[in-house]
Amino acid sequence: MNKIKSYIKQYENSSSYLLIIGLLAALFFSATFLINRAISLDGGHWYWSATLRFFYTLLFLGLGFISFKGFSYFKAVIKEYFEHFRFWTITGTIGFGFFYSLICYAADFSPAWVVATTWQMTILASLFVLAFFGQKLSKKIWFFTFIIFAGITIVNLSHFDINNLESLLFGFLPVLIAAFSYPLGNQLVWEEKKKRKEQNKDITVLNNAFVKVFLLTIGSFPLWIVLYFFTDASVPSEGQYFSVALISLLSGVIATSLFLYARSLADTPSKLIIVDASQSGEVFFALLGEMIFLSVAFPSLIGILGIVVTIIGLVALVKLK
Repeated sequence: MNKIKSYIKQYENSSSYLLIIGLLAALFFSATFLINRAISLDGGHWYWSATLRFFYTLLFLGLGFISFKGFSYFKAVIKEYFEHFRFWTITGTIGFGFFYSLICYAADFSPAWVVATTWQMTILASLFVLAFFGQKLSKKIWFFTFIIFAGITIVNLSHFDINNLESLLFGFLPVLIAAFSYPLGNQLVWEEKKKRKEQNKDITVLNNAFVKVFLLTIGSFPLWIVLYFFTDASVPSEGQYFSVALISLLSGVIATSLFLYARSLADTPSKLIIVDASQSGEVFFALLGEMIFLSVAFPSLIGILGIVVTIIGLVALVKLK
């Protein structure tokens, strides 16, 4: 075990390692789009798909902290939340609340691969978020990121039906807003950790990716309470309880923790972009899963072209120094 840890330590700051971790996160994230679409087709309400996921995430992580770290560690995590209540509530609402409620809502109007494809707007959104926080990005980073986005757009256009305006409006716009909300929330956490480090404050808790997921999750709960009074959600079915629990484990715990872990290792703006750009893999994983489990047709030649363009852009971005 120590040899494995030392081997990982040797490469954990390399671009290739960050890409691999990012793609693993994308694989588990893709389960969100696939299972949410299946829930929607079965008549499950989007509100419960979103709310139950975060409830399960708190349950899984809370039990994990107590079991593996001890109750005193769990109390330290809760203390962190209440000492910085405003920060975690605002950040959790933006980064997790807005992001996931809109993703679940869009699943009622678009197939999993469409939501996953539109979600790749987060790659461009990440650039604007980083630029907003004063990070300097080279023109090459912008160029290759736009290539990735062009490939994703081609994939999207290969399946797009111009006559279905409802799908365009309610399947696209919510995901577009979510695409900006997620990197903004994550970057706020990144900036907070950096600020505390510069002020020589204790950042032990913030070094744990699972803790950050827990704090962002609990910070989003005021939004779920408010949304309940603005939706017509009925009682969730038994199948929805199980399906959302699976999403929570695969995406809420494993994928998000892997993603935040990779982001915490990124020590330059270009490496942050690599981690964020690796999430384009969600499109291919979601499409493959939907083809296997929901009988979606194989992509057309235009769709394949889009996949190739995206891969070229991603590889070029990784090799960028």
